[in-house]
Amino acid sequence: MSGTGMIATLVGVLAIQRAAELRLARRNEARARARGAVEFGAAHYPLFFLLHGGWLVAWPLEALTRGGAPAPAWPLWLGAFVVAQLLRYWAIASLGERWNTRVLVVPGDVPLRHGPYRWLAHPNYLAVVIELAAVPLSVGATTTAWLASVANAALLGLVRIPCERRALSHAAGDRGGAAP
Repeated sequence: MSGTGMIATLVGVLAIQRAAELRLARRNEARARARGAVEFGAAHYPLFFLLHGGWLVAWPLEALTRGGAPAPAWPLWLGAFVVAQLLRYWAIASLGERWNTRVLVVPGDVPLRHGPYRWLAHPNYLAVVIELAAVPLSVGATTTAWLASVANAALLGLVRIPCERRALSHAAGDRGGAAP
């Protein structure tokens, strides 16, 4: 496959995947809200949307400006991408109707401890970390891989994961200032 063919295929797969995930998230959001879910971190949600949308545009453009050829280690990076997708969908399947792109917590629900959640607190985030680096690196878009990874690490570590901890604390009944 040519470099441009690989880029187009990856963009197509990722666009279809993201659209399906957003549709599933909306369905799960409606179900969670019907069960009394409280949303946390609504203000930071657009930042993730911008990061992922910008990433989906930036890496193909960077790759094409660099000639569009696959990177020498492209099989390694695509393998990492496939592993990340397996982890992502294992996490989504394990959460079932609880999976969402937003931080929605139904009061009284307890964190799950099955599937990849037996070993990892945030398996879906690990999948995203791998994906944001592996896809651009497979086509030589090293700047996008680096910038997206740094931005994602900052958003996860400084904003999203602390927000989820507050939300879970709230759901468990510890209201100690953990307002949405």
